[in-house]
Amino acid sequence: MDTALLFLTCVVILGVASIQTRQARSDRRVARVERKLDQVMRHLGLDEEVPREDEIRALVRDGKQVQAIRLYREATGADLVEAKQAVDRLD
Repeated sequence: MDTALLFLTCVVILGVASIQTRQARSDRRVARVERKLDQVMRHLGLDEEVPREDEIRALVRDGKQVQAIRLYREATGADLVEAKQAVDRLD
């Protein structure tokens, strides 16, 4: 019984490690595609439209950085780091 439990534990651990490796590989691919897309947009002189940008800029002007970041995240679906960097660029 102990051997079967040990074997099952090893299989689960290897399965989780495999899934994490695949996820990390996918994340790297997505990041690479996003960088390429950003380069193409810069080359073409295109800017990404930010929904509710006027509201976000108003919050930044009023010194409400946290609220501006929160609104940016809600409007774009960006993560916290990306939203902070984008709001900082709006200053």
